[in-house]
Amino acid sequence: MPASTPANTRHTAFQSLPMVDITDLASTDPARKLAAAQALGKAAREVGFLYITGHGVEPTVVERLKQRTQQYFAQPKAEKMRHYIGQSSNHSGYVPEGEEQFYSNKPDAKEAYDIGFDCTDPSYRRPMVGPNQWPTLPGFKEDVTAYYNAVLDVSHRLFEGFALALGLPEDRFTRHITRPPSQLRLVHYPYNPEVRTDSPGIGAHTDYECFTILLPTAPGLEVINGAGEWIDVPLVDNAFVINISDMLELLSNGAFLATAHRVRKVAEERYSFPMFCNMDYDTVIAPLPELVSAENPPRYEPLICGEHLYAQTMQTFAYLKKRLAQGEIALPTGSKELASFGRKTEEQP
Repeated sequence: MPASTPANTRHTAFQSLPMVDITDLASTDPARKLAAAQALGKAAREVGFLYITGHGVEPTVVERLKQRTQQYFAQPKAEKMRHYIGQSSNHSGYVPEGEEQFYSNKPDAKEAYDIGFDCTDPSYRRPMVGPNQWPTLPGFKEDVTAYYNAVLDVSHRLFEGFALALGLPEDRFTRHITRPPSQLRLVHYPYNPEVRTDSPGIGAHTDYECFTILLPTAPGLEVINGAGEWIDVPLVDNAFVINISDMLELLSNGAFLATAHRVRKVAEERYSFPMFCNMDYDTVIAPLPELVSAENPPRYEPLICGEHLYAQTMQTFAYLKKRLAQGEIALPTGSKELASFGRKTEEQP
């Protein structure tokens, strides 16, 4: 079906997402590693969305994550609010329904629990980096941490693969990743019998991080192709969905393009587990000098990774909007100029 917003014509008119086996990104054979990276880069250039297999995350780790998430959200709201995200200094904790307003003035009909890089070093504090809030639910911290660490490892391999695909040293990105504000969201959409199947949910947008590693559990995700058509993203067993986000587009000077996507509402109860992957908070995100030339000048203005992430978050969450209105916090310098990132399209929820 045609999209209401012009497609990115640099993408192909793909009808399905490519499948990339990343097993060889961990290979000690440089030729095999490069071949896997080139397949990753081809998908990033032509589609901006892909499935990955061969990621090495054990099914038992995924199942325990799902079980703990279901147990957590089945608790009374009063118990969940004991770890309300507004109590955190680094954006970690329970997100009740109505807390977020995402690309519209309507609160999202969902609840979530947000986990970041669990940094307990008191000498290193950033607005999006610090100690996580953890509920007392038995096994929750252990099983969610196990999944976070497993997917964080996958993100490092993907960063290496994307670097190689761009003709760069494999550590070009990872040398700037030590305590990243990479966020895992445990998202719960309660059953709602009044929702019309396939009605609009989250409107078309791009993500504002480097890339996202998504573990979906229900249908509804769609991406736009180069012909302006919305393409369904069905579930694939033991595969993650990866999408290029704005900051990797910027770093690659447009070699990799963020692809707009949206989510349809469905009546069924469902869960979603996106991991938003970033570089360290203070990293300057700008077109890499190696990818800039007289024939290919810089296409984007630089930004600070964590400041950009924090500014976007401040404009989405009610507790941060309140602090902003009361003068307790302020938007990072230059954030107004970054409004085109985390792009929404003309289509609204």
